[in-house]
Amino acid sequence: MKQETEKILCELGERVPVLNNTLGSVRAMFDALYNSYAGGGRLYLCGNGGSASDCEHIAGELLKNFRLRRSISTQYREKLLRFGETGARLAEKLEGSLPVVSLCGHPAFTTAFANDKDPQLSFAQQVSALGRADDVLLTLSTSGNSENCVLAAVAAKAKGMRVLFLGGGSGGKLKEIADVSVIVPEKETFKVQELHLPVYHCLCAMLENEFFG
Repeated sequence: MKQETEKILCELGERVPVLNNTLGSVRAMFDALYNSYAGGGRLYLCGNGGSASDCEHIAGELLKNFRLRRSISTQYREKLLRFGETGARLAEKLEGSLPVVSLCGHPAFTTAFANDKDPQLSFAQQVSALGRADDVLLTLSTSGNSENCVLAAVAAKAKGMRVLFLGGGSGGKLKEIADVSVIVPEKETFKVQELHLPVYHCLCAMLENEFFG
């Protein structure tokens, strides 16, 4: 881990002291994400309600610049420039990214699957269709007992994926299934979600620093 990446993690504890006891778990979650990305994997995200919004937020931070300027690869830039003015525009404007998919969207699929099969299995179905052994599933649940997230986690484990969990309270069922869990020290839903944001911002900043710093 780069020195600046370590500093980002330490700053999380300084900025939000109540999270100090979770820093070891945050580091372990970062390691799992880093190893997946370094090996060519991608990240899948799932959650409900406010946690679904957090999934979209995380995806937004990883798909484009977050804190640092991210350049596309030289090889990709050279290929783009072969397409004249249009390619030059792309080469100038495109940013480096880390592959991530929020499973909380895809309304045509989710409504069809919910109507035809089982609404609790929509995340699991997407994991089954898309997931590979080098990939990671990060599920967000304030209780750790959201059935659709639990089912997705089991589907991911069966695919050989690592499962990460960001939760609160006792951690519930997902803490038992996940390879790495970060459990923030709150129980009430909105308070748990308020502490999830600095955790995943820290993870996004650490990943960005390692791959683009």
